[in-house]
Amino acid sequence: MNKKDTLELKNRLKKTGCTFTKMCGCYVNSDKEILVNFQETFLNLEEEEFYKYLELAKKVLSGSVGNNLIEVNFPLAEEEQNGKQQFLMGLRESKLKNEGLLNTFYQLVIDSYDYSGNYLILVFHDAYDVMTKTSDQAKLDESEEVYEYLLCAICPVTLSKPGLGYLEDMNKIGPRNRDWIVTVPETGFIFPAFTERSTDIHSAMFYTKNPLEPHRELAELVLGCPAKATAAEQKNTFHSIIKNAINDSEQTSKVISEIQESLSMIAEEQAATAEEPDEPVFLTSESVQEILTESGLSEDITQKIQLTYEETFSEEPPAVEYLLDKKILTENEKNKTNKALVEQIQILQGKLEEVTKAPIPTVSWDFDEASDSPLTEGQDSNQDYAVLLQVKEAKVPQITYQTIDGRKCIIIPMDNDEHAKVNGVMEL
Repeated sequence: MNKKDTLELKNRLKKTGCTFTKMCGCYVNSDKEILVNFQETFLNLEEEEFYKYLELAKKVLSGSVGNNLIEVNFPLAEEEQNGKQQFLMGLRESKLKNEGLLNTFYQLVIDSYDYSGNYLILVFHDAYDVMTKTSDQAKLDESEEVYEYLLCAICPVTLSKPGLGYLEDMNKIGPRNRDWIVTVPETGFIFPAFTERSTDIHSAMFYTKNPLEPHRELAELVLGCPAKATAAEQKNTFHSIIKNAINDSEQTSKVISEIQESLSMIAEEQAATAEEPDEPVFLTSESVQEILTESGLSEDITQKIQLTYEETFSEEPPAVEYLLDKKILTENEKNKTNKALVEQIQILQGKLEEVTKAPIPTVSWDFDEASDSPLTEGQDSNQDYAVLLQVKEAKVPQITYQTIDGRKCIIIPMDNDEHAKVNGVMEL
């Protein structure tokens, strides 16, 4: 099952699209005793109940594929008579109408599920008429197949928090009654899997709310499938391999940061060239060696990490996207931005120092008595000038000479925000 498959199923779980035929369940206390056992025709539920149960079912299809939703496969032995897959096939074919099969299933969950508190086991039956789609994903008004499946949600039931409330019968504020409240599913599954918009009886979709603490016992003992590590577990394992090999916290942090950058580049390149965007890219041992070499690690450490990686992920290497750490990548991006800003500031400071240290150009003028024309510096460098001007270079082209009331005058236009100093004393 990929993102599109799970999203297609999830989008149906609303009032207008839901086709759940039946819902069954039981309430189990901390002593592993069934307190309530019930069966309901789902579409006949009162509206408030309908939406509450529907939200619980949708949670089993939430989260990311590979982390919260993991496809597990049935061993051949479980597909034979008396195997777990065969039992689930029978439960599905009964459409949850066989009470004996339901009770057997409940007891299997109770005996296997590692949970100390109260919880609710919910099982939904659905038959989805899968419509044919064209290459441009437009639906045709004809059925491709009927996907019949079971959705199981296991929800903790906890006491509400103590507090004060309005006691209507006594017309006063007092301690309110604490109720047992059904919370969102902790774990669950969908059987069979919905792969490429078709029934896959050889697989199931296992759900866990917390990818760091998945209930493996449910997958292994109830479904009979070998549990797979979640993306969060694979990422932590990968980082642990590096930490144990380097054994230096400061260097480890630097190397992991650099590796995350390399993994991000691999993921981006794949996204840009892949024909199927959902197709995962697996991190092979060769890719690990190449990334570690670029990080500048010694040959001994590189070899140690590579060997441990091969042993740990011998059955199947993890997908690159599962190893990406958003926090580290965000921090890397922030550091890059800060570094670029520092470099820009240093460049600006250097330019400012050049400007402040540069001498202000001097323009010296005097007047030739015969021609009444100004003499610029260089025409007669030994002459004693009556006026020596020192102006900024930008003002030089603005200086003009005029005769006013028979006297020779130098005209220097000035804006309102400009100032002048004469002989270092007089300010204009």
